[in-house]
Amino acid sequence: QVQLVESGGGLVQAGGSLRLSCRASGRAFSSYHMGWFRQAPGKEREFVAQITSTGASTHYADSVMGRFTISRDNAGNTASLQMNSLKSEDTAIYYCAAGVYWGSESNRYSYWGQGTQVTVSS
Repeated sequence: QVQLVESGGGLVQAGGSLRLSCRASGRAFSSYHMGWFRQAPGKEREFVAQITSTGASTHYADSVMGRFTISRDNAGNTASLQMNSLKSEDTAIYYCAAGVYWGSESNRYSYWGQGTQVTVSS
C-alpha cells in the first residue's frame, strides 16, 4: 500500500515554470514505477510522464517533451515533475501515480494522489 500526496501546483504565467512534488508513504516506494497524469476541465485524464522504479528510464507525452522533466528520489520517497515553458494548454489538475507495471495507460497504476491544480495564464 502506498499513499501519495502532491504539492507545488499554483498559478503561473505562460512561459513560466513550476515544480510538482509527490511524497509517498507506505511500503517499498522504490518498487514502484511512478507516473504523472493530468486532467483538464471537460477532458479525459491523460498521460504526462513516467519514470521506472530505479529512475533509469523515463517516457514523456509528445505534448510535454523537452519542456517537462520527471525525476525521483528513492531515499526521500519523492517523485517530481519540473515543468518549464508552460502554456495555457497545460492548465489541469495534475496527479501522481504509482504502479508495478510499466506503461502510459492509467490502468497500469494502482495508487493515486489527490491531485494538485496547475493554472497557466496567457
